[in-house]
Amino acid sequence: MPHPPHLPSPQDRITWPRLLAYGSGGIIPIALFNIAGQLMGLIGNIGLGLSAFWLGVIMIIPRLWDAVSDPLMGHISDNTRSRFGRRRPFLLLGGIAVALSFVLMWWIPEGELVQRWFSTEASYKWFQLAYILLWLLIFFTACTVFEIPHGALGMEMSNDTHERTRLFSAKSFLGNLFAMGTPWLFFLANLDIFKGPGGNEADGMRWVSMMIAAILIPLVLWWFFACKEPGFTATKAQPKSRFWHDIRITFKNRTFLILVAIFFILGMGFNFVGLLNYYISIFYLFGGDKVAAGPLLGINGTIWAVTGLLAVFPLNWLGKRFGKRKTLAFAILLMCGAQLSKIVCYNPEMPYLVVIPTVLLSAGMLMFFTLGPSMLGDICDEDELNTGTRSEGSYYSIYWWFFKMGTAFASFVTGSLIIFSQFDEKQGTSVDAVSSSLTVLQSEIKEWEINSAPFIIEAHNEVIESKLEVTLEALDALRIHFAERMEMKPETAEHLRAVVADLDILRTKVYELKAESRHYAGKPMALLDSELNTRRLDTLKLAQQSPDTLLLLRIIEISLPLILSIFSLSLTFFYPLSEARCYEIKAELEARRVSSTI
Repeated sequence: MPHPPHLPSPQDRITWPRLLAYGSGGIIPIALFNIAGQLMGLIGNIGLGLSAFWLGVIMIIPRLWDAVSDPLMGHISDNTRSRFGRRRPFLLLGGIAVALSFVLMWWIPEGELVQRWFSTEASYKWFQLAYILLWLLIFFTACTVFEIPHGALGMEMSNDTHERTRLFSAKSFLGNLFAMGTPWLFFLANLDIFKGPGGNEADGMRWVSMMIAAILIPLVLWWFFACKEPGFTATKAQPKSRFWHDIRITFKNRTFLILVAIFFILGMGFNFVGLLNYYISIFYLFGGDKVAAGPLLGINGTIWAVTGLLAVFPLNWLGKRFGKRKTLAFAILLMCGAQLSKIVCYNPEMPYLVVIPTVLLSAGMLMFFTLGPSMLGDICDEDELNTGTRSEGSYYSIYWWFFKMGTAFASFVTGSLIIFSQFDEKQGTSVDAVSSSLTVLQSEIKEWEINSAPFIIEAHNEVIESKLEVTLEALDALRIHFAERMEMKPETAEHLRAVVADLDILRTKVYELKAESRHYAGKPMALLDSELNTRRLDTLKLAQQSPDTLLLLRIIEISLPLILSIFSLSLTFFYPLSEARCYEIKAELEARRVSSTI
């Protein structure tokens, strides 16, 4: 049955300026958290050629560190007594640390000078993995320093259960607005203005990350000055607690454990496959053409953000009308529908059909993950009624730690699933090497056309032949890789033989182009540029992964979240904190506070 209309008291109402200031803080725990987790795995694999398995392994290590840092940060925040409050000093410190570490994690040392330090290619790859791991540890620690106090602050900015939903709706929406710009960052990183001629998305992300940091630091200052702590006057006199006492209290709370289980199980399911969507879009819908896939990924992200904006309104209406528990179940059903729709909507002939599951999934996820912290605030009210103290930092840190551990475990599982699907990351980097060599030559031809007569003069012939020789060497290296792959994975032989046939045709055409390059002397440069562009487009055929690999990726990406979502849905029936009980707790707490002041 619908609940009667509920109006918050004036002192509990969150004003729009405070709503916007607090909500935009979601950029760090939602947007940058996802960007680092998703893009580092993707770009490390297809841009740097690092093993998907080992990238998954190193992604789990910072989350293991979170097992210590999250609860510790919650305890520190609960027990801080400064002139700026319990939470705000950490917004400033953590926010600036996030901006700086986000930049440095992408500046992985490279170049011939760096590679000379290492005796083998394998040792150089291990160095890259170690560098990524170091800065991921620093980055995620900085996220913890910011997010745990920020989340705890949201639970104490209002005593009204539905105002908390409104507050966390703003945080969820604004955070997801930027998080769903992740595909656009991949798109930007592939633009020549960021990656440079002959570069790839790994080079482009260096400069994109600096642009993000330049935007983030002024925002951090705004959050520090705008997000006040209305509850600090009451809590600053609260006795400081012991760390292990706080941990025991949270783990003894049955309502809290059920809530954590609901969110952990479903979140884990979607984190398992979050990265696979990129692989499916690039290698299934667009046949390995990363540039062509970029606009779809970006548009999909924009549609996700717009849907999240619109979903805020039914979320707040549904929560007030039917209660948080039923709204939570509705959100899970939306996500189940999204997964089922992908069976039809993953269609290379109509790739933009993927916007249908995107709309359903975005609406469901925004409702689901927004309700979590809001419901956690209700649990903190119940805990205050039972214990007489408020420990938002401890509860929020344990809740957040479970979510991040699910993400970490998912990173490991995702890498294993990619290997299980027999995805060939070396194929992608090798094809990039072929395409890049042609792109570099095209870039030089354009410079010659600008800086000299519009004809290829004799002095350039040796340069052209040298660059085309580099392309031929890259093709030969790729052919050797395919031969080794067929020997190691006989089940891929049929697919690879077709790819090798295309490779041999391309090699013949590049060899003929090299032999005939001197005939272009005295002719418009556009003729050679056009021929090179045709050969570059031919390289897309070499990037196509095995049909069996792409089928496995789709089956995994659809089925795993669906199964775990159904399990999570079943747990909502055991969640005991009803809407009526939340009102009762609020009334009892208000009566206690009034009596304590008399």
